[in-house]
Amino acid sequence: MTMRIWIDTEFNEYKGDLISIAMVAEDGSYLYEATHCPRPGPWVRENVMPIIGTEPVPIPFIQGEITRFLGRYPEGVHIVADWPEDIKHFCDLLITGPGMRLDTPPLTMEVIRLDAESELPHNALADARGIRAAHLAALKEGTRA
Repeated sequence: MTMRIWIDTEFNEYKGDLISIAMVAEDGSYLYEATHCPRPGPWVRENVMPIIGTEPVPIPFIQGEITRFLGRYPEGVHIVADWPEDIKHFCDLLITGPGMRLDTPPLTMEVIRLDAESELPHNALADARGIRAAHLAALKEGTRA
């Protein structure tokens, strides 16, 4: 059975480099990692950096954790995001070098428009949990999401 996983990322200003990624699965398991952001923009410095809540690690470490996390679901994974750039950053992490990528189960992806509430806005883990909750509630209510 395909596992739904909701993702969120934080990145350095408009179209900037990845700062953090969170993945929250339908079964409640999650992955949350951050990487170094040596020169955060003003908005990011004020609104994102103070609430990351985890130590930064190198991108190859994050890629290994993504491989491990997705590997729990060999039948397939359906990635759900509420913003296209989240999918972009996720896909960038899948690429490890020229002609090389992470070994993943079959993946499908969806971008939905949600006004999800977060317990800690601009923290990728809290935001991904909020997206998951809002999407599941919308599906239960039968509304378009």
